[in-house]
Amino acid sequence: MATKPIARARRLWRHLVTDRGHVHAAFPPEELVRVENAISEGERTHSGQVCFAIEAALPAARVWQRVSPRERALEVFGLLRVWDTERNDGVLVYVLLADRDVEIVADRGIHARVGQAAWEAICVRMEALLREGRYAEGIALGVKEISALLATHSPRGGDDRNELSDRPIIL
Repeated sequence: MATKPIARARRLWRHLVTDRGHVHAAFPPEELVRVENAISEGERTHSGQVCFAIEAALPAARVWQRVSPRERALEVFGLLRVWDTERNDGVLVYVLLADRDVEIVADRGIHARVGQAAWEAICVRMEALLREGRYAEGIALGVKEISALLATHSPRGGDDRNELSDRPIIL
């Protein structure tokens, strides 16, 4: 089938031409502040820790090796130590801009209570807004939906502290 090599070549091309400039165009400073505020506001209602990371593209070799956005999100989850929270309720929202893909990776403590279907449904809604070019709006919506789930399944306690930075991370 010719479509698989063509799709692979198109993906490689997208990753070669997408750079940090595209990230800054999609998420100018004021939009990054909007995302940070959504995370901070949400964390006032739950004990979970939400981390947002965006990556422009993967290196060509990683694309050629067929590293999926999900695989990369799992790597980033570990690299950023989102798993290292007291209650195991860290949640990573990862955007791979070249693929217009959103992945949510939740630590085992909160994932067991929420389930994969809920995370995937949020990703679908966020990706729809990304495809329309409404980047910060899509992320802010997702963060609000994640916060609502966390408020239900991991409500805020009196001794909660902010274990992960609310500031968006550009990889």
